[in-house]
Amino acid sequence: MQVVHSLDQLRSVRAGLAGPHGLVPTMGYLHDGHLSLVRRAKAECASVGVSIFVNPAQFGPTEDLGSYPVDLQRDLDLLRHEQVDLVWTPDREEMYSPGFQTWVEVENLSKHLEGKSRPGHFRGVTTIVTKLFHAFQPDRAYFGQKDAQQVVVIRRMVKDLNFPLEVVVCPTIRGPEGLAMSSRNSYLNPRERAAAAVLYRTLTAAELAFRSGQTDAESLRLRMREVLMSERRARPEYVSVADPDTLEELEGPVERGLLSLAVLVGKTRLIDNLLIGK
Repeated sequence: MQVVHSLDQLRSVRAGLAGPHGLVPTMGYLHDGHLSLVRRAKAECASVGVSIFVNPAQFGPTEDLGSYPVDLQRDLDLLRHEQVDLVWTPDREEMYSPGFQTWVEVENLSKHLEGKSRPGHFRGVTTIVTKLFHAFQPDRAYFGQKDAQQVVVIRRMVKDLNFPLEVVVCPTIRGPEGLAMSSRNSYLNPRERAAAAVLYRTLTAAELAFRSGQTDAESLRLRMREVLMSERRARPEYVSVADPDTLEELEGPVERGLLSLAVLVGKTRLIDNLLIGK
């Protein structure tokens, strides 16, 4: 496994790797969710690259950039065990040079859900992912369904900007209590972690209601709110039943939808989602 820090080093090493090449973009502090993406990439590609960069542009001014968990040596040990070919660990100046002022933005899709709660977040995501795509020149890029809106936004960006690559979406990896794997789970104390299981209970309750014939969008949102209210440590920020492609809120009967929610448990903000319907 080759670990590089500069863009020039990356391009030099990447030029010697066999194709197809798979890329797994990360912000580090890796968990089984990240590693599932790496394993999928290993199974489908001749070589695999991973980026580790905590992207400041996708954090708001009151968010947790300063406390975001970092353990680079642990991450590298995990990736070495998975036999990754190339890891890029750029510093902030490498990614955002002095005077940086060029941004990539997917306009409409970035306004909903997380975009409404976190203005500017997706501008930061799409800009850094664009830079990673240019740097690695991957044939396939791997993302988790856990960040459902990010997947929709990046797919739109890839289509609109004619990137010659495939976006591969992999299933959400969950703990035994149903909690979706996330680097931010490390912020939770044991009581909060137990309380955080309410996110998955909420989604599965709405999914069960849908399968039982309760297909009205507002009724499904109401069911989600009811389950969240059963956990006093959970403070909902939003619940949503949206079109999986446009991310606009659905009204009336639902044939196909994205159930999603953002919830504060203690001081930790958690998101999760499920797809329902055809």
